[in-house]
Amino acid sequence: MEILSIQNLSKEFYLHNADKHIHSCQDISLDLREGEFVGIVGLSGAGKSTILKCIHRTYLTTRGHIYYNSVAFGRIDLTTASEREILYLRKNEIGYVSQFLHVMPRTTAKEHVMNALLESGSGIQEAQEKAEDMLRYFRLPENLWDIYPNTFSGGERLRLNLAHTMVKQPRFMLLDEPTASLDNKTKVLVKDMLIRLKKKGKSMIGIFHDLEFMDGLCDKVFNISEGTLV
Repeated sequence: MEILSIQNLSKEFYLHNADKHIHSCQDISLDLREGEFVGIVGLSGAGKSTILKCIHRTYLTTRGHIYYNSVAFGRIDLTTASEREILYLRKNEIGYVSQFLHVMPRTTAKEHVMNALLESGSGIQEAQEKAEDMLRYFRLPENLWDIYPNTFSGGERLRLNLAHTMVKQPRFMLLDEPTASLDNKTKVLVKDMLIRLKKKGKSMIGIFHDLEFMDGLCDKVFNISEGTLV
């Protein structure tokens, strides 16, 4: 069964100061089945992240449809879904791992991971235990758990992002360069976790530059060039 179907997706940006249209991605179509992992590769600036951000509704699409088979809402077009529906899906069904960390002010690293569980209904004790287990798994030192993450290195921030998303084990995950600033030992941990989640039937779309990391993980790989899937 398909969990996601992207049909003729296009995204353009308009630069007002230059009076110029930028074509980021054009006529993107792909299907993702439940439990499948699709990888997208391509040069920087080719439009890979734009596709993920349109699915996550960080960006509004210019044209096309993104149909998602939701547990709560059934088949829903993410391009036209209400803000309430999108917020619900982000909290309960769709996870997003970004290269960049966005944390509420005065929130510690452990609280950030705990909040991912609390907002979807977990109790405080359960959230704390699972958050600590996930932080240990991704080897974020305990002396950083009660610190505000704006002081973290790039690798520490990415590990925190991974812990925040994967602690919920969402049924559908978007991975934007999830190993970009990680050492090889941590990359192995990430890959093992993704394989484990895939075996549980989780569905994923990821964009990568590390082709070796993708080996044995992705069911399909698409190459995007000048905004178009090849």
